[in-house]
Order: sequence, then C-alpha cells, then structure tokens
Amino acid sequence: MESFSPEICEGLEHMSESVFVGLCNIMGTSQQVAIRRETQDIREMLDRRMMPNDGMIAMASGSFREGFRLQESDLDFMYWPNNLRVIMDMSQSEYYNTANTTLILSDSSESPPGFTLHQLLTPTTNRYVRSACVRMNDRVYISSSIYRGLTCSIVEPNSTVHGPCGSGVRGTVEYDHAHCFVSDFWPVSASSWIDRCHSWPDPEIVNNIVRNGCHFVAIGHPLGPHEHEEWRISFSKAEYKLVSSMNHCQFLTYGLLKLFLKEVMNQQSEETNKLLCSYHMKTTVFWAIQQNTLPQWCPQNLLAGFWVCFKLLLRWVYEGVCPNFFIPQNNLFLTKVHGSAQNRLFLQLHELYKKGLACLLQSSSIRSYIIDVLCNSRLSMCTDESMMRCEVDYDVELVMESSKAAAHRVDLFVLPKVIHAIEQLVDSPLTHYQLVTLQRFTASLFQCTAFQLHNMYTNTGVNKQMYIADKMSCHMLKLAAKFGCVSDMLYIAMHYYKTLRYREALSVIEMTKVKLAQPYLMYREHVDRERYTEAVGGQSWSTKIRQAVAWDIRLGNRMCYISELIPEQQSALQNRDSTLDIPVFVMLHFLEFLCYRHIDTTLSQAALDELEVLVHHDQGRYIQDLFRDISWEILGICQQITGNLQAALYSYKQSLSTPYPQYPFHKIQTATHKRIHDIVGTTSHY
Repeated sequence: MESFSPEICEGLEHMSESVFVGLCNIMGTSQQVAIRRETQDIREMLDRRMMPNDGMIAMASGSFREGFRLQESDLDFMYWPNNLRVIMDMSQSEYYNTANTTLILSDSSESPPGFTLHQLLTPTTNRYVRSACVRMNDRVYISSSIYRGLTCSIVEPNSTVHGPCGSGVRGTVEYDHAHCFVSDFWPVSASSWIDRCHSWPDPEIVNNIVRNGCHFVAIGHPLGPHEHEEWRISFSKAEYKLVSSMNHCQFLTYGLLKLFLKEVMNQQSEETNKLLCSYHMKTTVFWAIQQNTLPQWCPQNLLAGFWVCFKLLLRWVYEGVCPNFFIPQNNLFLTKVHGSAQNRLFLQLHELYKKGLACLLQSSSIRSYIIDVLCNSRLSMCTDESMMRCEVDYDVELVMESSKAAAHRVDLFVLPKVIHAIEQLVDSPLTHYQLVTLQRFTASLFQCTAFQLHNMYTNTGVNKQMYIADKMSCHMLKLAAKFGCVSDMLYIAMHYYKTLRYREALSVIEMTKVKLAQPYLMYREHVDRERYTEAVGGQSWSTKIRQAVAWDIRLGNRMCYISELIPEQQSALQNRDSTLDIPVFVMLHFLEFLCYRHIDTTLSQAALDELEVLVHHDQGRYIQDLFRDISWEILGICQQITGNLQAALYSYKQSLSTPYPQYPFHKIQTATHKRIHDIVGTTSHY
C-alpha cells in the first residue's frame, strides 16, 4: 500500500485486526475451517475406497469444499465414472488395464488454451458416454454438450443446465452438479505453472497437486472451433489444495473479497453485476500470494492484502485480461468482460478505488468492525483465535460436520471391503476430527447393515438363519450405540419394534428419553453452553457424544425400518432421494406411539399428544424448517392409525405446505397425496 505516517499505519493495523476478528465470526476460525475440511476429506476417502470399479465418484468442490459456510453459498459437486480415465498422450495407456478401464485421449491441438477434445480410444459400457459420441475426421469424440444434457438430472431430477453443471434448488440451497472426467496426469498446457512456483506453494504441495492430475468438465470455449465438443480443463482439486495451504489471514482475505463482490461490487448496477464471480476473486488471491506483493500476510496486514488484490483486479478489468492461474493464456474475461460493459465495470470499480479502504464501509457484513475502530482509534482487538471460541463451539462444529458421514446402504457382498477400508484408515495417520467422523460413519454402517441382515432373512422361513441374523443385528446396533450418540439408541428400539418386541423397545425408548431430557444435551447447533461445559467439558469425545449429543434419525430408503413409513421411502426413492432424515424427538414419540398401541392405548394416546404438541408448536428448536414435511407426515400417519381422519388430513396438507413446497427436501409428496386420496375416498362413503 501507499506509504503512510506511523499514526495512520497503526490505525490501519487496528482496523485490520478488527476486520480479522469480524471475518472469523462470519467465516470461522482456522480450527473451525480445519474441522470442515478434514471431515470432508475422510468422507471422500471412505467413498472412494468403497466405490465399485463401475461406480460414480463424487467430490465436493467450490466454496463449501474450501471451508466456507456462508448462507448464500452453493453446494458444488463433481461426479465422474470410476472406470474411465483421460490420458494426455498414447504412451500413458500402458498404466491401465483396458479390460476394465475406458481410455480417452485429450486432444488440445485445435482448441483454445484450457480446452480440449476427447477422443474415445477403447470401448465403453457407460451408456451416457456412448450416447454422447460423435464422429469427426474419422475418429470418435465425446461431445461435451450432449454429455452435459444427458447427465444434467442424474443426481437431482428436473435440474437445468447452467454452464457445465446441472443446477437447481433443494430446500433453501442452490446446487451445481458437474458430471466430468478425470485424468491422473497433469496437462502439458499447465506445465509452466510448476516452473512458476518459487515462493508459493511449497514444493511438496506442488508435487502433490501435479500427482493428482486434473478434471475435464463438459463445456466448450464459446469462441473455439468445436464449442459443442470441447471440454474445459478443471483444476478444482488443485485449487482446494492451494486454498488449504493458505494461512488463515490469506483465507480470510479471499473471504473478504467474496463478501465485497456480493455486497459492494455486484450492487453497482444491474448491467455489470454478473460480470465478476467468486472464481475471479479466488484467482486474484492466488496471483497476489504467488507474486509475493505483500511481505507478510497476518491479521495486522489483512486490509493491505485486500487492497493489493483489489488493485490487481482493477488492473485486469482495465486490460480486459484475467489470466487463469494454471494456464495464463486462458483469459477468464475473454467473452465476458469486454467492450462497453468492461468500460462501465472499470469506471464503477475505479470509483470504489478512489474512496480507498472507506469503500469497505459499503459492505453490510463488516461495516461495524471498521466503524468500531474509527470511533475509538485506540481500540486494540485480540486476534488470538484461542480466545475467540470456546470448547463447546468447536464441539458444535464437529457434530454438524461429522454428521454428514453416514452409510445409507452397503451391499453385504462388499461389506468385507468396507470394513477393510475402515481398518486401513484407522491404522493411517488421522486427525482427531477425522477419527470422530470415521467413528460416526462406522456407527451408521453397523445400523444399516443390521437392518439389511434382518430384511434379508426375515422371509426365508429358516428359523436358525433368522435367529442368527437377529442376534447379529442386535449386537451391531448395540455396538453402534456404544460409540455413537444418544439418539443412536433409537435404532435398537426400531429393531425391537420391527421384530414385535414392544416392551424391549419401550425400555430402550425410556432410557433414550431420559438422556434426551438432560439440560446439557447438544442437538444440532442447539445447546446450553454453560450446562454442557459443566457436564462434559474437558472430557473425551467418546464420553461427550455418548452422553450429551443427539442427531436426527437417518433411514436409508432402500431398506425397511418401520413398515408404516414404506410409502414415504418409496416416494423419496422414486425421486432419487436415498434417505429420510427424521428429527430425533419426532421419531422418539412416533416409536413410543407405535409400541404402546400393542400394550396400552392410554399411553399410546399420551405419546400422540406429545407428538402433536411438538409438531404444532415447535419454533425450530427441535424441528428445523426443512424437516417439517416429514414431521407433519408422521403426525398424520399416527392420527390416521387412531381413526382421527380429519386431523390426519390437516397434517398431510401441512406436510405439503411447508416453507419450501416448490423445492422439497424429502420428496415424499407422492406418498402424501396418496394418503390424502385414501382418506378422502374413505370419508366420501359416509
């Protein structure tokens, strides 16, 4: 930055420290970000080791993968066939067994920098790849536009094509699903990047990035000679490694640029608010760090780092050139920031530049952190992250992130492979956060395996097999509850209910109810911090999760847990939703109601009354908005069972009219409509 007097420099340092603290509040401390990344890392490690050769690999990408948890962030995922590889030249084919791996040759000879054609070299059984083949110059190529159209809605039905992705909204979250191909090799067109990495990143990270190759997403260059056939080289995995190698000040500078883009730059005018995107901000930070323009990236220099990046971005807009970090010849502005729109964007950004750092006052998220220092020039902020968060904050983060690791269904024939993968991971150097995530995954693996075993042998008619399967199922469910959380006990109760052992189920439900009633219970992000700390603060994670943590009940839709929910599971499955997530307190009362129906109708009605109060009056403490559909549905099922058809009809209608009916989370509407139809048909006879 420009040279200032010592007094001004000291003021800027205080302001930087204040903004650093503010950004930690918004985006998380370095430890919170580490929890998000490491839990995602282990989930993907598990997925890949369990994946069959002809399966589809999934990888989170973008802001979510990098560790941001901003409300407006999209969920970006990349998917690619496990048995298909892209090679850069024919000599690399010797590394593969073409009997079980389809090979594609990357041909960039006629494409703009950063883009390539894909020539199919060996036969494939992948129907999407086969359907996307086109012939050019007596060779078979895979058309990106055809492939994109065919795969757009594989994961989420009714997605729309957006860039290389299938996009849409589920609940409150926008998603982008990119179906792509993977290469184990680094592209020749990006070889200059390796030579450029003198100061950043470290050689070890560079080698790791190069060893992990790249991806190809299904979109061509709009000015290329074969736009509909070309594929764009994607460095998503490399970018994640680079963002992970940043120190926290650099990461927060990147986050500040994202906020500044959304809250300031994109608010200048309708005409220019789509010209710049988050990827341009990331590219700016990469170049600024590598060019070593700031001697030290630390909390006191955060605003100096932001200003370096902003000036670099301003220069790029002026020149109309934003060089891709890996392939600089690929101008990210080429078809977007040019002509009159470029001129207007530059003038708008230049007006912000003339205001200096005062332009940050236009950001609603961080304005107050700047004003605090302006109003008190002697204000000094503590930037020690260990003072910003307490133990319970990190426990909440770990519970929220590790909960995403769950086995929905595992083919029993590949179970030994899965267990072997878990054993290998346990023996490998894992962080505490990864071990917790692995522990929660293993608990869910035991749960779904137990129900699969029971379902497999229930109707065989062989009593000995049924007895052995039941014994194994019970053992696995009890084992899962030993190193799982409080709510995992309800899977044991479900099994007992399914096998008609109602009193045993109720005994487990009563024990669970006592634990769930503890004032220190952590359920999702809801927790009484003081009581939680008094009860389990400083204790081992195993103790905390077993005594003080509850989570929602997740049912894999390909197997039966409770017969009363089969229509909902089938409805969701028809819409490619693999799980039902049921709030733990809803499931508690549901199971209690079902079991008492066979023992004591008075107590059964009492359980239903508790469920009604919960569903009707909860304000988000026990039932979040996304789960209101399944909660009303379960209440309706109970009311219908008791013969209260009018109440059931009301509940089913409420299930259909929850906050996000156009973007339903559970996709149970088909079942709900059927239940309404059955009630209306029944009542019309009277």
